[in-house]
Amino acid sequence: MYRKEEQPLPPPEKFELPFEGKLSPNNRWVIMAELIPWDDFEEEYAKLFSAEKGAPAKLFRMALGTLIIKEKLGTSDRETIEQIRENPYLQYFIGLNCYQQEPPLESSMLVHFRKRIDGELINKINKKIVKREIDKSNKEVKKKDCLQEKGEKIKNKGKLILDATCAPADIKYPTDLGILNQARIETERIIDNLYKPLRVKLRKKPRTSRIIARKEYLKVAKKRKVSYQERRKAIGKQLKYLKKNLGNIEDLIQAGASLENLSKRQKNCLETIKKVYEQQQSMWENKTQSVPQRIVSLTQRHIRPIVRGKAGKPIEFGAKLSVSCVDNYVFLDKISWENFNESCHLKEQVEKYKETFGYYPESVHVDKIYRTRENRNWCKERGIRISGPKLGRPPKNVSEEEKKQAHSDECFRNAIEGKFGQAKRRFSLNLVMTKLPETSITSIAITFLVVNLSKLLRQFLSLFLSLFTNNRTGELIKPPFINFDYTLNNFYVLKLIDLSENSWSKVV
Repeated sequence: MYRKEEQPLPPPEKFELPFEGKLSPNNRWVIMAELIPWDDFEEEYAKLFSAEKGAPAKLFRMALGTLIIKEKLGTSDRETIEQIRENPYLQYFIGLNCYQQEPPLESSMLVHFRKRIDGELINKINKKIVKREIDKSNKEVKKKDCLQEKGEKIKNKGKLILDATCAPADIKYPTDLGILNQARIETERIIDNLYKPLRVKLRKKPRTSRIIARKEYLKVAKKRKVSYQERRKAIGKQLKYLKKNLGNIEDLIQAGASLENLSKRQKNCLETIKKVYEQQQSMWENKTQSVPQRIVSLTQRHIRPIVRGKAGKPIEFGAKLSVSCVDNYVFLDKISWENFNESCHLKEQVEKYKETFGYYPESVHVDKIYRTRENRNWCKERGIRISGPKLGRPPKNVSEEEKKQAHSDECFRNAIEGKFGQAKRRFSLNLVMTKLPETSITSIAITFLVVNLSKLLRQFLSLFLSLFTNNRTGELIKPPFINFDYTLNNFYVLKLIDLSENSWSKVV
């Protein structure tokens, strides 16, 4: 059940505090709360609940706000709730009317929030926030509307940067021997649970040889350097022990044991172990190191190895992302647990750019893998310049303009690499701690949303600090002689305020 609040949220200066104070409108959480269109997506969130049945659910602002706070502060679920309980600004950010000393929700609710708010909804919010800010700073928005009414063709505008990266998951580095040993241990636990109700009927427990199997595993795992023959021999032994355990499980089921005695986790793990055995047996027999849809984790079977070929990390285990960057704002265009060629999605990403802004980009800045003949011809038909040299043998003589253009394109493309570094070093993209595939996608999408909100916040604060600076570089203005005209013009050019509506008081 979802129940929308009828009373509007009070402004920050009317937020009730127990110590008779007031919230500062210049606080970063108050400013970020104004940047997010909470009400625009509340109806879409309310469709997930019944209109009459069940207890009232937490509001959309509380659900999304809590996830943003967790990503922004880089804390765990429990620590996030403690921060909200102690900080009145965070309570205002999630939509509370007054300060309360008790936590507004349990830490386990964050798991449900990540399941309810999927990645598509977060991407919609991200695009709407960025599009609104770009339209505010674009001086030719009205001219564009006039051209659309007259039916004239709109010129290409803007620059689009495309690239792909990987979001590693929180799993142990997988090896064939280690996965088989873990699968063997899990099957031994499953045999113990299935045998308990059959103690009277079957007096002798199925033999698993667990002590011998563990010694055989440690004999190789403890070695610093293992030869190919020793590793292959150890894998063959673990495959035999695992096959024996799977046969014992089938015998117990035929003897009367029920899978209902197992937990939900053990049921899913048993299905995964059967698939792992088939893959490992096939690789061992064919003497190969790869197999389609290879499982690298028993608990997170959706994770796949992503070959990146970079120094230090040639292979990463997690989700592969295809990302676009416009005016230093990043958008998550595609996410997949399977490895894919990012060049196949250039057309789709450019079409999304047109769908969002209403026109094609003037240029697309990509690396070498995107510069295929098909992509070049497709961009040329639409008047889009794609960065990089032409295909074929390089010319002997290159003009200075072409060299300057190539250098400029390569420098401009580095912006998206900086965004990847910010998302991985400052936020949680470098190690996704969530376990389910749907919650992991939500966590990744939240990261890019917070990256854009951080940029908007820095832009707003930098303009606010210009109250005390002059347009001349490095020259400070004394407090009695603050250059309000210069600062007001800056706010007006970037459309952060509207002089016609007299909304300067909303900013200051």
